[in-house]
Amino acid sequence: MSSVGAEDPSIETRLRGFIAENFLFALAGATLGADDSFIGKGFLDSTGVLELVTFVERSFGISISDEELVPENMDSISGLVRYIRAKSANGSGATA
Repeated sequence: MSSVGAEDPSIETRLRGFIAENFLFALAGATLGADDSFIGKGFLDSTGVLELVTFVERSFGISISDEELVPENMDSISGLVRYIRAKSANGSGATA
């Protein structure tokens, strides 16, 4: 597990890689825009969201509380990047 700096440009790349590898394989030719809703576009279901949360916590060294599991944080690439940068910048929720 590694922490990520607030300006780490690889956040989006790592998220896209995980999503492509784990969820887009069944949707040949599917594209995912930065603001596309994961659930609205059919990329993730509720189980997929849990897998994504686990990936984010382990990969970026943050802890995600139930209160933070909201669409603004978890339902798009851009939302996740903002959320991860904010959590990393203020050091809140770092996992042990």
